[in-house]
Amino acid sequence: MSVRIAVAVQLVLLALMPAARAVSEVNFFRIQSRDDFLSGTLEGISVDPLGSLSLANRGQRVSEFPEPFLFSGASYPGGWVVGTGNSGVVFHIDRKGTVSRLFDAEESEIFALWADPDGTVFAGSSPDGKVYRISKGKSEVFFDPDETYIWALARAADGSLLVATGTEGRLYKVDRNGEGELLFDSDDTHLRSLLLLPSGDVLVGTAGDGLIVKVSPDGGARTLYDAEHPEVVDFALGERGEAYAAVLASEASLMDLSRRNGQNGQSQGEEGAVRVTVTPTAGEGEQAPGSRPRSFKGPRSVVVRISAEGMIESAVEFEEETVYALLWQRDRLWIGTGLEGKLYSLRRGKRVLEKDVEERQLVTLLSDSPGPAFATTNAAAFYRISDERESVGTYTSPALDSRQTSRFGSLRWRGDLAGGKLRISARSGAGSKPDRTWSEWTAAATGTEISLAQVPPGRYLQWRAELSGSSGGSPVLSGVDISYQQLNLPPRITQLEALDPGEVQVPGGFTPASQIFEPAHPNRQGIFMPLKPSARRDERRRKNLWKKGFQTLSWEAEDPNGDDLRYALFFQADGDGDRWLPMEEDLEEDAYSFDATVLPDGVYRFKLVATDRGADDLEPALSAEEISAPVIIDHTPPVLIESKRGGTGFQVVVGDAMNPLRRVEVSVDAGEWRLLDPADGMVDGVRERLEIEAPSGAGLVLLRLTDAAFNVVTVDLLQETR
Repeated sequence: MSVRIAVAVQLVLLALMPAARAVSEVNFFRIQSRDDFLSGTLEGISVDPLGSLSLANRGQRVSEFPEPFLFSGASYPGGWVVGTGNSGVVFHIDRKGTVSRLFDAEESEIFALWADPDGTVFAGSSPDGKVYRISKGKSEVFFDPDETYIWALARAADGSLLVATGTEGRLYKVDRNGEGELLFDSDDTHLRSLLLLPSGDVLVGTAGDGLIVKVSPDGGARTLYDAEHPEVVDFALGERGEAYAAVLASEASLMDLSRRNGQNGQSQGEEGAVRVTVTPTAGEGEQAPGSRPRSFKGPRSVVVRISAEGMIESAVEFEEETVYALLWQRDRLWIGTGLEGKLYSLRRGKRVLEKDVEERQLVTLLSDSPGPAFATTNAAAFYRISDERESVGTYTSPALDSRQTSRFGSLRWRGDLAGGKLRISARSGAGSKPDRTWSEWTAAATGTEISLAQVPPGRYLQWRAELSGSSGGSPVLSGVDISYQQLNLPPRITQLEALDPGEVQVPGGFTPASQIFEPAHPNRQGIFMPLKPSARRDERRRKNLWKKGFQTLSWEAEDPNGDDLRYALFFQADGDGDRWLPMEEDLEEDAYSFDATVLPDGVYRFKLVATDRGADDLEPALSAEEISAPVIIDHTPPVLIESKRGGTGFQVVVGDAMNPLRRVEVSVDAGEWRLLDPADGMVDGVRERLEIEAPSGAGLVLLRLTDAAFNVVTVDLLQETR
């Protein structure tokens, strides 16, 4: 059979089939950007600037430390040195990963380290800040500035040691004999970071006001940048003389600036107004105060680029992550973050995830070959990055929300195996956090299109990709499409009410000058005459108007699947059991106004049935119904039951057969209508006794009665009592 004939036969068959119900919409999860992939969990996987997954460069954990916290590091001949917290220990790490204890300070924290090419190490301790010199197995106090914190150390162009301190915010220049002089005295509380520029000038980052200041060798200072963020935590020097700075406003900062006053937590100059505490992480249910003022709304970290000419621009922002360390190496900027322990790089202006480690904070980056080395805290460990790729890696997506219980169709991925393997598995659940109530992972499957028929229906879906490389290469995963279809759920009617008799709803744009509302003529299918607008305008907004003799039913309904709803209305005289008579069977609006004069006086109930139109052709349409409270249909006005003269007026008894009275008024000799109060003080009964004053010579005494259904009658008391 030719293709043309086959298509023709198909069309004929389709034409002969009965009309199917509308099929529920098929939706898709599309994961195809860098940010999409970064929201998942990566083990041995990196994300490139274009948002593609591949096996990461191998990150080898070479050392672990007995100390829980590690705060500083420096490259050292034949390895590195790192400074720890709580015990104030400096450790040496050789290139094989062997760890040895180099120095124990009397103070508890080592926030700053500097190592000379000859192996001399300078360690800045805090609190009760001192600078120690460690050389050839001996240590001594090299410089004591009588400051609380030593935050950063660097070599100046003339060979002197630069020492940045807090809480007085001073920068000292110390010669080789340990004699120091004050080079720069800041108005801010802490000098947090240092960077020597090729010109011999020094960039100084402050904490408190978040300033970047350029200090010349003779002590002259010029502020280059006043950040919205209160802390400048680290610098890096690029290959073309540009500099990068990390500015923070984060609860995970090592500094507690919560006691500072003024705008954005800025200090008012009170000594000791800033209390520095080591807060590497908050406990369960806690929030570390850090350097983020409560009123601060911006991202937690921003890396800014400072050109050689002093121009500053934002390079990359981190909404949730805290940047602790920067390093320029291998033609890119490396960025160490927490609280998820991720190592990023900035390539051609694009953020790339290079490594995701188990430890929560990556706090220092150090030069190494072929890739950088880095240290983590909480717990303390030391890593090296190599040019070799991981042989295997796993990407696990976040829980994807389909908004309702859904069945899942297939997963299609785009990319290139490059001689390797890529296997996909998935699972589902009802809760947003995967737990033991979720289904088991499906068996890992290969192929570019993978059926998810084995995944049980659920609201949330999670998928996992396992990448395996070959001969140093790596598969590349650049995008994923996952189809799903919500299971049809019944609509919900949240409200059904009858408005006051005569009250009708019209579109908000209704104006009597351009539109006329009249009941349509009765047709053969029913007796009810609905209120129809002459033109459809502004139908979403409604306003209430009056039309005598009409009754309006109004409702609110919703469909969990977002399907369009159609409504049917039925009625019955109260007490008719299960017998319901149709009023209207194909309504789209959420209100219905009809001429109620076709119904005799009595008590009625109305039933609303809401039916979805988006049901699957394999499933029946789903509906919900709601029955109204009793509604009184009353066309009969009140009556004057009894009237007689008495004293200076009339004593009358009035009443209504079905509704309580709403209003009683009197007019004497065509005067203004005057409200009357009954003997019990309130017009609210189906029978009321009234005393009406009228002068004996009055020629016209009118009594107007209105019931709760707004039926009105006017009687002449003089005629009624003759």
